[in-house]
Amino acid sequence: MRPLPCLVSVAALGTVAAFTLAGCSEPAASDTATPGAPSSGDPNRTITVYTSEPQAKIDELVAEFEAETGIGVEVFRAGTGDLTARIEAERTTGEIGADVLLAADAPTFENYKLDGLLRQYTPADADAMNPGVVDPEGYYVGTRVIPTVIAYNTTAIDSPPTSWKDLTDPSYLGRITLPNPNVSGAAAFTTAVWLDTPGLGEEWLAELAANEPTVAESNGPVGQAVAAGTQPVGIVVDYLVRELAAKGSPIALSYPTDGVPYITQPAGIFDDSDNVEAAQEFVDFLVSRRGQEIAVSQQYLPVRADVGTPEGAPALSELTLLTPDLRTITDLQDEAVRKFDDLLG
Repeated sequence: MRPLPCLVSVAALGTVAAFTLAGCSEPAASDTATPGAPSSGDPNRTITVYTSEPQAKIDELVAEFEAETGIGVEVFRAGTGDLTARIEAERTTGEIGADVLLAADAPTFENYKLDGLLRQYTPADADAMNPGVVDPEGYYVGTRVIPTVIAYNTTAIDSPPTSWKDLTDPSYLGRITLPNPNVSGAAAFTTAVWLDTPGLGEEWLAELAANEPTVAESNGPVGQAVAAGTQPVGIVVDYLVRELAAKGSPIALSYPTDGVPYITQPAGIFDDSDNVEAAQEFVDFLVSRRGQEIAVSQQYLPVRADVGTPEGAPALSELTLLTPDLRTITDLQDEAVRKFDDLLG
């Protein structure tokens, strides 16, 4: 695996870097890594992670992992679309420049599995996890549950929508915002799930489009627009709503009664990794009890039941989760994004 010049060593980030990266809390197409100092870990045990995880969150995870294991981690962070483009370019010119991929949606991992890019590995704590997040063939594993929900501004909306079908009501004309599935892996996955769900599908998406929603770059701007009231209703991942509400913003969420799409932020190890054992330790840490406690502290729903949930968040058993066949969604996703563009572009 060839080294990359534009990596961040998370343990080395200091106050200046924290200010520099403060604007990178939400994956976006323009995100790039900046050069960092050598990792504090053993230089002979250093891995590279490609991720779409928000910068502050991956910083926290990696810092604790490095402290616990002595393994160095270098991070390249970008939106899912940029990550997949980078990986494709590297495939055509040489080896992939990462050991581990930690990114939004399972269909990306399904395709990489079929292409032979991933190494089989089942984490040590797999028995403690929700079986639905573990690839049955052992090529990747979900690391947190991230539902897509309906967010609303509590000062602008008296009777909030509680279902996807509610959003087609003409009273929401021009009042909805949602993320761009060409940028956000979570949004692309959700769009495919909508199209595959009975009672929603293309007819529902067309009715939603008739309400002229604003398409934002990614989930972060959606949450900010709802919190500010510039668009009083948004379709967004749930943890962002909890983060904004905790900071005092007038925002709340509904988990749609007609089904909640969710992604699992999978992690997988590239087959040409130069440091397989260290990469396996990193994946183990992500889904370990400690790793999942960090996930909960970061407002995520966990992939295991023994660490609780964020304050005010429901247990998974309380939600009507949409869990479609991943192969179907993988095959449908590109077409789903095209239909989104046709209807809402």
